[in-house]
Amino acid sequence: MILAFDTSCYTTSVALMARDGALLSDQRRVLAVPAKQRGLLQSEALFQHIQNLPALLEDLAGSFALSEIEAIGCSVKPRPVEKSYMPVFLGGETVGRSLAAALHCPFLPATHQEGHMMAGWYSLKMLEQIPDRFLLCHFSGGTSEILLAEKGETGDFSLTCKAFGNDLHAGQFVDRIGVLLGLPFPCGAALETLAMGHKGDIPSVKIWVKDGEFSFSGQETAIRRMAEQGTEAATVARTVEHTIAKTLVKVFQQLFAATGVSTALFVGGVMCNGYIKDYLRTHLNGETLYFADPRYASDNAVGVAALTLKRMGGI
Repeated sequence: MILAFDTSCYTTSVALMARDGALLSDQRRVLAVPAKQRGLLQSEALFQHIQNLPALLEDLAGSFALSEIEAIGCSVKPRPVEKSYMPVFLGGETVGRSLAAALHCPFLPATHQEGHMMAGWYSLKMLEQIPDRFLLCHFSGGTSEILLAEKGETGDFSLTCKAFGNDLHAGQFVDRIGVLLGLPFPCGAALETLAMGHKGDIPSVKIWVKDGEFSFSGQETAIRRMAEQGTEAATVARTVEHTIAKTLVKVFQQLFAATGVSTALFVGGVMCNGYIKDYLRTHLNGETLYFADPRYASDNAVGVAALTLKRMGGI
């Protein structure tokens, strides 16, 4: 069995996976964010992870014997690039390394982004049919990137960033407007529900995409002004969704042409949004688009478990 950890900015996650890829346990605890705040300090988040991990492991205790654990996987940094670092990942890494040392089993470090990628393919039951080359869209509160994923000789995928948000992340965009509208943080699910009440035309907000970069800060300012001037909350929420969707379409039209790749996988909390997914399917209908199941699009340790199992020769 594989035991995996992921301690991201807003979720403590532990997963247990059998040798055949069956998910035996998926334990998560969303970090508490005080009302009207738009996030947590890294120190606050790390403290909550340290509090959460023993409880989540206790919930797993009846599911396995320690002797059955073959390896422990853990996301130890946000992305597979040099100098990528966030203190929150020390929570899972500290516990994971300690357990691996005590159990005399391998500890296999991974990254949060690789975990998202593998969780997406796991949710689609495609771990054995992952394309050799595809575009990975990772849109969340801490990342807004589209990367070219290419399988190497070892079976691992290299991730090369092809487009990125140069100011505000998509999830921050959602959360800032959501908090302004009085929604609970993180605001993605509540904003999507609110937007369903919109009727009529969607206000036009100019998007900005250039040379592999895109922006959301100007759009956030424009939509904030709309809200402050009394635009109906449902319309404000739908405009946020529409602006993100339009930006993604323009970016992907450029990247599909530039890379020659025609397949894309969408992961991250923002990509749980139904309106954005439908808009992409409509406007990129000549390409092959895969969307992670919402349960596995948001932060979780399942992808890290799948990646660890794959590196151990399973799946």
